[in-house]
Amino acid sequence: MKPVADDPIADPVSNVPVVNIANILTVFRIVLVPVFLAALFAGDGHESGWRIAAWAVFAIAAITDRYDGRIARNRGLITDFGKMADPIADKALIGSALIGLSLLGDLPWWITAVIIAREVGVTLLRFWVIRHGVIPASRGGKLKTLLQVIAIGLYILPLPGAVHWVAVAVMVTAIVATIVTGLDYVWRALQLRSAGRRA
Repeated sequence: MKPVADDPIADPVSNVPVVNIANILTVFRIVLVPVFLAALFAGDGHESGWRIAAWAVFAIAAITDRYDGRIARNRGLITDFGKMADPIADKALIGSALIGLSLLGDLPWWITAVIIAREVGVTLLRFWVIRHGVIPASRGGKLKTLLQVIAIGLYILPLPGAVHWVAVAVMVTAIVATIVTGLDYVWRALQLRSAGRRA
């Protein structure tokens, strides 16, 4: 017998309370974004103490990104709110950090443009293929995110000039991963659309 719309077994996601530890961590990450920006731009934007504080806030937010999804899956706490809020929180954190660093003159604008364009493009692709299926996150995509977080974290820290090359090297690697995984996503989206048309 086909379950009715209000059958609790028919939609397990609807039975999960919106207020749960996974969603609280996601909302906490969103709340940390303005706190991070306030610390990043405090003083003249280049005071070592404030930059270290901004890095600490960014690191805490990045850690919540690692664990909120894992907790939601392991404890059966997946909700529609979490599905929408989690990527918003991720893009808000990464995007604000990139734009903030570029406004301070610490990061070339073209790097910020490439990364943000990739993220926006992937989001649009998701909407483009949503009727045909969902493209799961790849290992390359996860590695890309990790490299971006590490690179941005290094740019936030007041590193001495002799060590700054480490930040540059990691950022270059992150950009390569960003472009490669973006192209891979386009290829998989085209395959999914093509398969959907043949079905």
